[in-house]
Amino acid sequence: MTDPEIRIVPESAALAEQAAQLFVETAAASIATRGAFAVALSGGSTPRAMFQRLAQLPLRQQVEWSKLQIFWGDERTVPPDSPESNYHMARQALLNHVAVPAAQIHRMQGELDPYEAAAEYETVLRQVFQLGQQPRLPVFDLQLLGIGPDGHTASLFPGTPALHERGRLCVANPVPQLQTTRLTLTPPVITASALIVVLAAGREKAEAVARAIQGEWDFETTPSQLLRHAEGRVVWLLDPAAASRLKQ
Repeated sequence: MTDPEIRIVPESAALAEQAAQLFVETAAASIATRGAFAVALSGGSTPRAMFQRLAQLPLRQQVEWSKLQIFWGDERTVPPDSPESNYHMARQALLNHVAVPAAQIHRMQGELDPYEAAAEYETVLRQVFQLGQQPRLPVFDLQLLGIGPDGHTASLFPGTPALHERGRLCVANPVPQLQTTRLTLTPPVITASALIVVLAAGREKAEAVARAIQGEWDFETTPSQLLRHAEGRVVWLLDPAAASRLKQ
């Protein structure tokens, strides 16, 4: 466990630009080291802006897209063409514009029964990362995350069962406060990532960011505190409003 890197950038456009640059740098380093780059994407408006930058020149030419394995950290229980789908957003903003082989894009199947979809995704993770049935974890080169005003990250919401899952890689997580069920990677999978980048913009995120990074430990009410136990590097990319409640 290492201390997080906190980067405060002038405004949300610069935040998306820095995140895109980190994506490019991490992809290049991973491909140079082991010939592949495994990334778990997130939903949200800031990742969308980041994806749009990656889809444009010059950044688009700086990634060996054929070497990517693309996953998602969470998904809504909706079809892949739904405007609410994290996959759909990434497809529109980025994947339609770059040459990632279709077989290397691994979406969560939100249109299925959520428990079936979670089991299917665990199978995919085990196959792509060659885990077999051993109690091993996939290690993403990059995990992109956001944080909600309630302190959730991925679809690990306060007080939900997935917070305490330690055996599974992906689960269907009932979220009664939203009257829905979400698909999400589990805490051990998230914290095993080599690099985690958390994107947060806006004053409505400020209190949750402060609780996540500096608050008294209360994982049940602030699930994003799990990043304190990350095994790799954690970078918080924040605009001044999101960082406004942090103590110096």
